[in-house]
Amino acid sequence: MKKAFVEGCSGVKDHSYYMEMALEEARRAYAKGEVPIGAVLVIGDKVVAKAHNTREENQQALNHAEILVIKESCEKQGFWRLDNSYLYTTVEPCVMCSGAIVQARIENVIYGASDPKYGCCGSCIDLVGENKFNHQAKIISGVLEEECSILMKNFFKELRERKKK
Repeated sequence: MKKAFVEGCSGVKDHSYYMEMALEEARRAYAKGEVPIGAVLVIGDKVVAKAHNTREENQQALNHAEILVIKESCEKQGFWRLDNSYLYTTVEPCVMCSGAIVQARIENVIYGASDPKYGCCGSCIDLVGENKFNHQAKIISGVLEEECSILMKNFFKELRERKKK
């Protein structure tokens, strides 16, 4: 298990603590038959919002965990800019979520498992670090990577098995 520490607004943050919260959200998605991705947004030491994928449940393409947590955080903060924030997500954000990260001015993105097919924080492209935009997020990858990866692999393995039947 990889532990990552970084200087935060009020001292050293243990990223695995918040990633565990994101994993719990991902497990909720798994239980509903959703792709098991969870996200948590933290400002200072305060958890502002938690969410998991609900795309299947709500038949809404935009309902990725990261989008839902950004939306709720903006509503709670009363402002669209999420300065000094930490977004924890169990899987590397896709292009849509990475665009929202840049637009919301999220400062730090911490994710567990890389996504070689759709990841936009360095795997396919690095959208959140693109210097052509006026905002770039700092990235920390691999936090609780094994746990995040196993959850995804198990979900898709079970999905393939159900489809065979």
